[in-house]
Amino acid sequence: MPIRFPRRTARSPEQRRLAAAQWTITWRISLVMSVIMLIVGGIVYTVVLFAQRADAERETQWGIDHNTVESPPVCVWMTVERDGAVSSTPGTPAGLPVRSSLAAVRAGAPPVLERVERGGEQYTVRTARRGSELVQAAYGERFQRADRNHLLLAFAAAEALGLLLVAAASGMLARRSMEPLSEALDRQRRFVADASHELRTPLTQLHTRAQLLARRSGSETPQQLATDLQRLVTGTRQLGDVIDDLLLSARLSQSPGSRDPVDLTALAEEAVSAEDARAQEMGLAVRLRPGPGRHVVVGTAPALRRVIAALVDNAMGHTPPGGEVTVSVDTPLPGIVSLSVRDTGVGFAPKEAARLFERFARGSAGRGRRFGLGLALAREVVESHGGRITAEGRPGHGALFTVELPAARVGETVPRERTIASCLSVGGRRPDVPRG
Repeated sequence: MPIRFPRRTARSPEQRRLAAAQWTITWRISLVMSVIMLIVGGIVYTVVLFAQRADAERETQWGIDHNTVESPPVCVWMTVERDGAVSSTPGTPAGLPVRSSLAAVRAGAPPVLERVERGGEQYTVRTARRGSELVQAAYGERFQRADRNHLLLAFAAAEALGLLLVAAASGMLARRSMEPLSEALDRQRRFVADASHELRTPLTQLHTRAQLLARRSGSETPQQLATDLQRLVTGTRQLGDVIDDLLLSARLSQSPGSRDPVDLTALAEEAVSAEDARAQEMGLAVRLRPGPGRHVVVGTAPALRRVIAALVDNAMGHTPPGGEVTVSVDTPLPGIVSLSVRDTGVGFAPKEAARLFERFARGSAGRGRRFGLGLALAREVVESHGGRITAEGRPGHGALFTVELPAARVGETVPRERTIASCLSVGGRRPDVPRG
């Protein structure tokens, strides 16, 4: 089976600005860290340089005070002048000793400490008197310079590697810091897409019905006119339902509303009673089977009522005349309250179970309009209450939707907050929802 890769979509201006901001943050952090590493490297190099200079001065001072031509310190060449005779350490480099310094100290000048270059090499040279002798010690800085070069090479390698690591780390941090903004933009775009998609169909239907009503207003009988007006009223109600769904979807993640002890059995009984008349018209039997025990959860009653109404309406919309819809409330496990809605309708393929709760999911069977957010909102409400919702079914053998919520503890109370769903019209509303 060939692997299908997702099609790359064009970036929006907001996404491009977020990407540009991410790159800006990345290179600025990398630049700052690179400057910091350069400063640290410069400080270390300066400290090493001064330490080497101090070592060279100590070695030459030690040579002046204690050593002879035959036993100089390591990397030091000695020159001693006694009674006009000058002797130097065997192998003394060309250009040493520094005769001008010897002549100056011989003439009564104070000790001379200097750095000279001879044959491309640097030397620290100290010239002073030691009793009746005139002594000069020259320290070769060849190995010190090699150490400094190695240090610079190590700094360059560390700077390059550190810059790569900092760039990678800063890029990851920038991406993570931008994720909340990106998610917020995605939610905004999804809401706009939901609103445009959800409102387009009912608005089109209303416009079409209004046009037909206007054209036939003079020729229709009062009964036909009343029928068309009733359809128009039904369309406006559906449009209000869509707006309610969009409002709940937009606000649900921000604030779950008030949380109080809620009796699921009572909510289920209300939902079943509200569907009696419609069930008779459709030729269906809608029954409630409450189990023994206490079925109380902590949550927002209007939002949970919407979930039950959506599931019942979904079951009725996909059950043919003569079928049955059963709402059961039970406590399958300690601390868990379960509400299930089973129907004897058209069912669905098991592979579609997960897709049923996606927005804009479409189905090929059942009655009613084929757009809506009902099941997607039901999942959002259930998950916001710390529960889960599942679906099971087979084609031609009905479907079972199960909601599991944490049971309320005895005597549990929750501070009241302003409820979101209280702003919405829920009384007597039957949300039209699709099943896969």
